Amino acid sequence: MARFKVGVQLRPQHCEMKQLRAAWKEADALGVDTIWTWDHFYPLYGDPAGAHYECWTVLAAMAADTEHARFGALVTCNSYRNPDLLADMARTVDQISGGRLILGIGSGWFERDYTEYGYEFGTAPARLRALRETLPRIEARLARLNPSGEHIPLMIGGSGEKVTLRIVAERAALWNSFGPPENFAHKNAVLNEWCEKLGRDPGGIDRTVMINPDEVDDYQSYLDAGATHLIVGTDVPFDLTAVERLLRHARG
Repeated sequence: MARFKVGVQLRPQHCEMKQLRAAWKEADALGVDTIWTWDHFYPLYGDPAGAHYECWTVLAAMAADTEHARFGALVTCNSYRNPDLLADMARTVDQISGGRLILGIGSGWFERDYTEYGYEFGTAPARLRALRETLPRIEARLARLNPSGEHIPLMIGGSGEKVTLRIVAERAALWNSFGPPENFAHKNAVLNEWCEKLGRDPGGIDRTVMINPDEVDDYQSYLDAGATHLIVGTDVPFDLTAVERLLRHARG
């Protein structure tokens, strides 16, 4: 049986902070490979006025509360923070954790975040161009910081075949996309094509996919589609039963 990585996304909506903290401590104790949150300012579903928490302050708490798992945002919105500042935030959170942060980033898509916080939403192509222009700044700042953050692995989230997957092949250590397995397999093949064109070893990119708890027992379909790292998405009350089951599958 193929070994694969197991992660969990704890969605920071409709919950109390003490519930989030208890959940990531539990996930860390279970032995997951990765723990994730997301980068939004409002709930994505349910009561639009429900409780919600900011991503990078949550990550700082996660860094201090956990001991073993790698962790990060699935994924940070490139539009919300100055790239040099984001690099320094990431380096600092990584230092708190003892070197376990993954810097997940994407071009952004949730219009309410933009309009309510005063960012220009613009167009999807413009947001992608901004991401491409930003990544070298982030990498340069990480290298200049003291202590340095240049060792922090970069994850890129998204599946656009002409631009996003090319950026993944150029720069990322991890790539995140979504199912169903047929969709993931197609996007994975396109990423492999970009790796071949650019001279990148496709085996150097960890292929992560977000799945629902009811898909856990269908894990092999995602492995067959090219995934190497399965992440279970969870909401309050953060029942980790499905995560435990996936860990048993991963460990054989």
